[in-house]
Amino acid sequence: MSEEFPTGDDVTIWEAGDGEEDATTQVLVERAEAAARAEFGDLEAELSDMERAAGTAQLPTLAIIGRPNVGKSTLVNRILGRREAVVEDVPGVTRDRVSYEAEWNGKHFLVMDTGGWDTRARGLGGQIAAQAQRALTEADAVLFVLDATIGATNADEEVAKVLQRADVPVKVVANKADDADAELAATALWSLGLGEPFPTSALHGRRAGDLLDDIVSMLPEKGKGLGREGGPRRIALLGRPNVGKSSLLNQLAGSERVVVDDVAGTTVDPVDELVDIKGTWWWFVDTAGVRRKAKQASGHEYYATLRTQAALERAEVAIVLLDASEPISEQDIRILAMVVDAGRALVLAFNKWDLLDEERRRYLDREIDRDLTMVTWAPRVNVSALTGRHMDKLTAALDQALEGWETRISTGRLNKFIAELAAAHPHPVRGGKQPRILFGTQVGVGPPSFALFTTGFLEAGYRRFIERRLREEFGFAGSPIRLMMRVREKRRR
Repeated sequence: MSEEFPTGDDVTIWEAGDGEEDATTQVLVERAEAAARAEFGDLEAELSDMERAAGTAQLPTLAIIGRPNVGKSTLVNRILGRREAVVEDVPGVTRDRVSYEAEWNGKHFLVMDTGGWDTRARGLGGQIAAQAQRALTEADAVLFVLDATIGATNADEEVAKVLQRADVPVKVVANKADDADAELAATALWSLGLGEPFPTSALHGRRAGDLLDDIVSMLPEKGKGLGREGGPRRIALLGRPNVGKSSLLNQLAGSERVVVDDVAGTTVDPVDELVDIKGTWWWFVDTAGVRRKAKQASGHEYYATLRTQAALERAEVAIVLLDASEPISEQDIRILAMVVDAGRALVLAFNKWDLLDEERRRYLDREIDRDLTMVTWAPRVNVSALTGRHMDKLTAALDQALEGWETRISTGRLNKFIAELAAAHPHPVRGGKQPRILFGTQVGVGPPSFALFTTGFLEAGYRRFIERRLREEFGFAGSPIRLMMRVREKRRR
């Protein structure tokens, strides 16, 4: 006895269309859905799981601040329960704020590690301190870490005055309290005016569980301005070392926001900058140049590459800079693949265009046709970070890529497209069997993600064909497309 499945007005698994579907299309969708239900059962549950996989949560953020070498990164690793933050005995290893995802007792949150904060620092130290101070604007709670064996210094007292005016909850953590005597000495930190100090040892894990309990109680259910929706859009600047990423950011901002030097590798950690371009605010993240291979980098350069990857995960769109005056390298292709794998919108910016002659331009066109076939859908802009050439076109390309990244197709239009495509170009017969697509729906945006319910496995070539035709029909300029299959299981007899 077959199970009855709702149709018509009872069907609510797809969003209402924009009125473009005719009665024939509606009947087509209802039949496709009924066939998929008959094969897969609880279709709503399947789609709900896929939508959750395609979405992102808005998590609260905990910022860890303090002077250099008080053990902030060690504390971050203790909170995470794994070694991710770079830890060395040399002060100043961490130069920028870097976020990691953590969980305690079912509560998920982000931990932001920052460089040492010294309000009197100048030069590079001053830039590091400024990055730590900007972390306050992104945090929902703050841990102010001090060395229990040293106590509060004049610099700590100046930072405490800033924190007293901050509109976020603050907890003083007396780190390196390895024994009872150090815990007793930590009570002197009451004088900072930020409440009761919490003695702990990040290295040995002393009272780490109690500290995590307090942290969870400080954090709200949802973070402020951390999700993709609302607030300035986040753009990651990626490319090989010395390709001009920092110069491009300074040109867009109209001021010297980040350090620029002819020496490759000036930028070590991701640098976040809020930039106003013709009345629109953008979050730009200037990242370290990605090395050819991680094995070839050592020390902070190796971890800089890892942090660049983390910065890409937090971004919505990536601008990949390529040096137009040099041949496209394997390294450039690896960076582009990293963006596609992360599912981020993409804009190609060929920098140093002012250095090109006619011969180099001809060679570049050939290199693009040969080496960049995987990202032919990405907008391309020829720019010069030095002269400011085509900066307006770059922002237009960002808008185009983000629009494609967030494009949604109604289920009716999608299934009409699939039916026409399958009728004109059915999947090849393999082993006497021919897979069919029973039903399709878009389960998410950013990037556009589609679920296809099929009677068999679709070959990679056919999936690429579907993706190409989706782009021809609906656009998706500047965005990768993800196709997820739910293949019917073999029935038991």
